[in-house]
Amino acid sequence: MAQEVQNSSARLAELADISETGNDHLIQWLILEQIPQFGPAKLAKIIENSGIEAIQQLFALDSKSLIHLGLSSSQARILIEPDMGLLNRHIRWLKSDPAHFILFPQHSAYPRLLANISRPPFLLFGRGNKTLLNTPQVAVVGSRNPSMYGKHCAFDLSAQMALNGVCVTSGLALGIDTCAHQGALSVNGQTIAVLGSGLEKCYPKRNRPLGAEIVENGGVLLSEFSPWCEPKAENFPRRNRIVSGLSMGVLIVEAALKSGSLITARLGLEQNREVMAIPGNINSPLSAGSHYLIQQGAKLVTNISDILEEFQHLSSKSQIDAVKKVQKRPCESLASDTLLDSVEHDVTALDAIMQRSNLPIKQVLAQLLEYELRGLVASVPGGYIKLRGK
Repeated sequence: MAQEVQNSSARLAELADISETGNDHLIQWLILEQIPQFGPAKLAKIIENSGIEAIQQLFALDSKSLIHLGLSSSQARILIEPDMGLLNRHIRWLKSDPAHFILFPQHSAYPRLLANISRPPFLLFGRGNKTLLNTPQVAVVGSRNPSMYGKHCAFDLSAQMALNGVCVTSGLALGIDTCAHQGALSVNGQTIAVLGSGLEKCYPKRNRPLGAEIVENGGVLLSEFSPWCEPKAENFPRRNRIVSGLSMGVLIVEAALKSGSLITARLGLEQNREVMAIPGNINSPLSAGSHYLIQQGAKLVTNISDILEEFQHLSSKSQIDAVKKVQKRPCESLASDTLLDSVEHDVTALDAIMQRSNLPIKQVLAQLLEYELRGLVASVPGGYIKLRGK
């Protein structure tokens, strides 16, 4: 048994030499991550019941003592004889790029809000500005196949949050997640993307350029999975608890009744986060989940001030009032605009717009083009849809 402990210590020293950092704590957490069916709850129970004051003391025990504490023989074996090849691979990945980082719960940069959830990750693999993880964040999530209305809401509100110093956190998925990240980036704001795969297997592939842009703009790509982990269906619910766990609140833009977005909302409630939702068309399945959340007490959101009001410590009342004034001015100036009033928030045919506005086709098309450029309407199959305004 003494030889076991001696060999284990020698392996840890070997890794410390390879890493050139001497960070034994990181290496020990990398080893703990290798143990199957072993998570934060199991670790906490062992520490509580054993009188051990720190996890580092586990690595000084032999297999018999580890089994006595509650580990299985196979779990104890991994703790004493870890996969050195995998450990070396992780250290090489960490050193391969200055933007790479690996955080563990004892690390000073480990996100404080996330550390307080029921199942915080043992490890966080990241690329980008890790200090961003402890800044005020709001999660923005929703459908992978959103309507034009949903896309605009996610983009516009994310941009406005970024302008107000709030980091936008989402999952880099297609649809609402993509619009949220892009909205923040459009105003040079900060955004965090939490992946359901390893950072070297960024999913979906078509969003890899977006992921690179996030990092280049001072944001972060984050995952609890090893950098080479392929995307798997079971990874994404686990990813969702991190999205909500990092954030002060969760904003649902468009979501069906049975969707990953509602899972994120539920996790947010369990983590004591503010849950907010944007209302939509009562006939659209994409709005059913959002409306359900609102019925259950989620904050109904129609503009940025609705979000900022939930986080008074971020913005003074004067700042919130200023936001409200800025929002009201476009609507007030357009209150008498007959043409804009002729376009609905659902698809409106060009013939209907002409009939309602009583304007010639040339003037209607010219004005609609101006509205598109201003982000007030969008051209869609079958006509136009109103994005903002009265």
